[in-house]
Parts: sequence; C-alpha cells; structure tokens
Amino acid sequence: MVHSEPYWDHHVPLPKLGSVHSRLFVALVALVCFINSYDGDFVFDDSEAIINNKDLNPATPLNNIWKNDFWGSNLSSNSSHKSYRPLTVLTFRLNYLLAGGLHPVGFHMLNIGLHCIISALMIDVFAILIGGLACDEKATRLAHVPKASLLAALFFAVHPVHTESVAGIVGRADLLCALFFQLSFLSYCRAFQGGDKSDSFSVSWIVISLLLCAVAMLCKEQGITVLGVNAAFDILMICNLNIYELTHRLLVRRKAVGDGEWIRKGLLVRLALLLFGGSLLLYARWRIMGTGPPAFTEVDNPASFAENVFLRIVNYNYYYSLNAWLLLCPWWLCFDWSMGCVPLIKSASDWRIVWLLLLWACLIGLIRQALCSPDSSKRRTLTFGLVLLVIPFIPASNLFFRVGFVIAERVLYLSTAGFCLILAYAVAYCCCCWRRHKKLLQAAMLALLGMNVVRCALRSQQWRTEQSLFTSALSVCPLNAKVHYNVGKNLADRGNQSAAIRYYREAVRPDFAAAWMNLGIVQNSLKKFEEAEQSYWNAIKFRKKYPDCYYNLGRLYADLNRHVDALNAWRNATMLKPDHSLAWNNMVILLDNTGNLAQAELIGKEALKILPKDHTIMFSLANVLGKQQKYKESEGFFLNALKINPNAASCHGNLAVLYHRWGKLDFAKKHYELSLKLDPSAPGTNENYNMLKRKLEQRQKTAG
Repeated sequence: MVHSEPYWDHHVPLPKLGSVHSRLFVALVALVCFINSYDGDFVFDDSEAIINNKDLNPATPLNNIWKNDFWGSNLSSNSSHKSYRPLTVLTFRLNYLLAGGLHPVGFHMLNIGLHCIISALMIDVFAILIGGLACDEKATRLAHVPKASLLAALFFAVHPVHTESVAGIVGRADLLCALFFQLSFLSYCRAFQGGDKSDSFSVSWIVISLLLCAVAMLCKEQGITVLGVNAAFDILMICNLNIYELTHRLLVRRKAVGDGEWIRKGLLVRLALLLFGGSLLLYARWRIMGTGPPAFTEVDNPASFAENVFLRIVNYNYYYSLNAWLLLCPWWLCFDWSMGCVPLIKSASDWRIVWLLLLWACLIGLIRQALCSPDSSKRRTLTFGLVLLVIPFIPASNLFFRVGFVIAERVLYLSTAGFCLILAYAVAYCCCCWRRHKKLLQAAMLALLGMNVVRCALRSQQWRTEQSLFTSALSVCPLNAKVHYNVGKNLADRGNQSAAIRYYREAVRPDFAAAWMNLGIVQNSLKKFEEAEQSYWNAIKFRKKYPDCYYNLGRLYADLNRHVDALNAWRNATMLKPDHSLAWNNMVILLDNTGNLAQAELIGKEALKILPKDHTIMFSLANVLGKQQKYKESEGFFLNALKINPNAASCHGNLAVLYHRWGKLDFAKKHYELSLKLDPSAPGTNENYNMLKRKLEQRQKTAG
C-alpha cells in the first residue's frame, strides 16, 4: 500500500490549514459562489420535474415515487424517459411538505447546502487519491497533502459549470448522486484502514460501499460509476500496480508476471464483489425500466442517428472536445445545447475536426505522463485525475446507449473533480519548476479562483428567472431552436404576443413540434385562426402522438363553433393521453352547452373511471345531471367535488342552485352564503341568493 508523501505539496501557494478549517473554508467559498440563487424561481425543467409532478404532493400515495420516473410518468409508459431517481423525488417531496407548498427558496437552499458539503468532502477524496491511506497509531488518517487537496477542492467548489446543478433545482439529482458517490468511495477506502497489508480488508465496509453505490443510483443513474473508481483505486493504490512497468515486462522483456507481484491476495475477491454488486444493480435497473430503453428523437441527439459510422464517431468525439472546453473555459454556458446548437460535422474537410485532434493529443500526453513518468507521485495523481475525469462521464458518452442530449453541463459535475485534481497538480508543478516566479504564479492562481467565483455568481443570477436564463442563451447558441422557443414562450406568457411570434418562427426551422404548437397558441390569441390551425397540424406532423396539441386544436375549433371537429380533436387527445383532464372536461362542457346532455353524461362518467378524483370533471358532470333533473345523483358529484376542493366558490354556488330548484331551500341558503363568502363577486350568485331570501320570506309569511 502506498503511503508516500508527495514532494510537491509544499510548493502549492496556499497556507496550510487544519482539517476542520480547510473544510469550513471550502464550504464557505462554495456558498459565496451560489448564494445569490437562493430566492430564484422554478425555471426550465423545474416546471416538469417539480411544478407539474404530482408525486411531490403529499396527497399522492408515496408508493408512486417507486413506480414513476423522475418526471412523474409511469416507467412502463413508452413516453417515459426511464430516469429512475426516487430518492431525489423524495427530497423534492420533503421540501414541498416542509414549505407547505411549492415555494422555491427551500428547494434552492438545499441544493446550495449540498454543494457546500460535497465541496468540503472533496478534500478527503483528493487527499486519499494523492497521498494514500497512511494512518497513525490511533487509525487516524495522516494529512500528507493538506495544501494540494485544499487547492483541488477549491477549484471544484468554484467551477462555473456546476451552476446548472446547483442553481437549477432539477440538478439536485446530480448533487445527491455526487454525495453518495463520495461516501461510497470513502467507505471503500475504510475497508483498508484496519492494517498495513493489502490482503487485510473489511468485507463489511465493501458491502457498505456497494449499498451507498445503490443509493447513489437511486438519486441518478451515474452513481454506478463509483464502482469503476473503487476498482481503479484498489488496483493502482492498494496493490500499487505500475502499469508502465507491467506492460514493459510483458511486451519488451516478454517476462511473465507472477500473481504475487501485482495481484495481491484478496484483490480478486474484492473485484469479484464489485463485479457482482455492479451486475446486480444493473440487472435491477434494467428490470425497473420495464419496456426497455427510452426513445429519443433526432433533434435530441442528431449524431446518434447518423447512418455513417465514421461520422457518428467523429461527432461524438467533437462533443467530447466541447465538454472538455467547458471544463477548461466555462465562460460560454447554456441551459440547452440541442436542436441546432451544435451543427453536425458532415465531412472530413470540416475545420472543427482540429478540436478532436487537439483533444486526443492532450489526452495522449496526459496518459503518457500518467503511465511513463519515473515520479510515482506524479503517475498516481495524473492517473487518478484521468480516472475521475473519464469514468463518471461514460454514461453520457453514447458509447453503450443513446442519450437524450448533445451536451449537458450537469453531467460534468463529477467529472469536474478529475479535472480539478489535474489542474491542482499543474499549479504545484509550475510553482516547483519556476520558483523564481512563485508570487506571479500565486497571483495567477488567485485570479483564476476569483474569476470563477465571479462567473459562478453571474451565472447563478441568470438562473434566477426564466427570462434571464433563456435570454442569456441567445448569444451562446443562436442556432438552438429550443432557446428561441423558450424565449418566445416566456414572452407569450408575459403578454408580448407579437415578439413571441418572431422567436417561435425562428424555433420552427428544425421541425420543432412544441414550437409549432406554441406558435399556434399565440396566433389563436391574435385571432389568426387559419394560421393557428396550420401551425397545430404542422406540430402534429412532426410529432404524431401529441395530445396537448390536439387539445389546443380542439379549443381553436370550439372558438370557431366547429363543434364536431373540436370533439374529435379532444377525443384524440384522450386516446393518446387517457388522463388528459382538460380534454375530458372540455368535451363534457361543450356537449352540455350544445344541449347534448345524455352524451355529456356518458363522457363525464367515462372520464371519471380514468380520473376518479378529478373535481373539475365531477363539477361539470354534476351540472349536466342537474339540468336533467337527476338531483340526487348531481348532489353526490357536487359533494364529492367539494370534499376534494372545499374552497371552490363556483361549486358551492351551483350546488346552491341545484338545491334551489330541488326545493331544499335551507341547504340552498347555506351554500349560497358559502359561495359568497369565498367569492363575493361571483356572477349571478348574489341575484340567486336574493331571490331565495325573498322566497323564504314569503314562505315564512304564509306559514305565519
């Protein structure tokens, strides 16, 4: 087992702090970077994962969390993204419960706190990877590299690419995954602190490490990659394998390597445990996915749909180079990199191939130094830097399965640790080689840290509102259809319809179905009905199964009094999405308004078989039954609706009208008063209440 103290630690231009003070300092710096996002809104993907996710509501059965994906869709559905992260959703639900509703401050504060904890724990991770597991007589690990681990952790804490994971609430998945990733790794390291020999290890701690890996996977799928890091640590640190020497013996000297030289006693057992645990977790994950992998479209990840294998590989590598650039120079950040943001490389003459060559030249140079350097400390640090950089990124690399994005800054959260470890070594190496310029190098290092803190603060500010987030992306990804779509939607939501149309028209260039639908919504609001209808049909052409678009098309037809067309559109919406409450309810209301009461009753009852707790459909059906003088049945639906939503003034008012017609005047009086208490300006309720009071007065006079 390697216990050497790297000679370069004392060259790091930072003061030597105690373990507690260094952790507090890193956590404080991390807090400064992202604190201004604490009172931001729910933005971008937060609307689907949090606002529209019924699994967060305490009224929803807790078991649903284990059956649904991250976005609240059933995992067995073909439309599910198969992102199974129940523990992350559970923390969202806890935020909802503690705050008494969807108040973003609590959500943001937990994200910021998690990043602070993870950044502080990175000191322990880096200290082990650089300095080993040497312990004193009391089994307390010795701090061989206090300054190097502190510098690497600072670089990690202030890296601007983390902004999406910290300031975006949906990034909670990456944060929780990273936390349990660290705990799993540290638990694996604890397995070797019982003795100084590599054949002395604790199976219990390895099992705990596997359990924490499972927890990390339940936060985000990327968590399983910790097993690869643990295996690399075991081989390179615990067994002290020198890959260069091993290769040299096998290929140059053609000398066999005995088991006792590098496969120490117990290594195969530990690797077998990791392999068995990882296989079990992957099998369980595959079974949970139900119907197989998710289906993504070409606009989500165009390179993966390229027919030419060579061009597919070239574009994947181009994506890798862009990810590397984000780590190296995180100034151009965007909430979404799909839909035209990164045009495909379609020929070998494309100048962007230079970036691929540069990426691989740098990687080969690093690998050469990691394997061939005579300095064992340098080999170890660079090797573990590459391990941490590459292994957590593998699930996002398209190597084993297609992913639903081109570039996603959030998936770099863990890989950043490897980059920061290499960067910290580079700073120390420069200070060691150029001692005369140490003050200049120290100033440059502090300037880099300072710039990253400022960039984090600025980027966090942009993530506070959707308007600032979407607008910031226009200069980074001007070709991205989703950027233009979101800017347009934000403008439309704020009432600026004419400006919204301009951005929607830009967004529909790559056949973006959602942009076509929202363009139709805006055109409909401006009474450009023919253009709106065409936009809706364009959206359906590009996305055949689009229930929300059929719903909006039905609303357009209803406005034009094309009742049959409206009913057909809403029926299509409910066929594609059986729990489409608005489509069901609109069918009942339209049939009610056109006098087709019997058909309205049938549709309403059909809807309630699928949505038995939908109070809006109960309300509409109760109105239909009341008009048919089915008073008792109508009363039941009104009362059930009020059990679910007791503060609905319109429901109290219409129930009062039912009782009024039915002759139950005392009940009618009670519900009129409740309705007026909830909404004093409820239309028609005051008049009906006054009529009832006159009727009651006449009854009293007659009785007298």
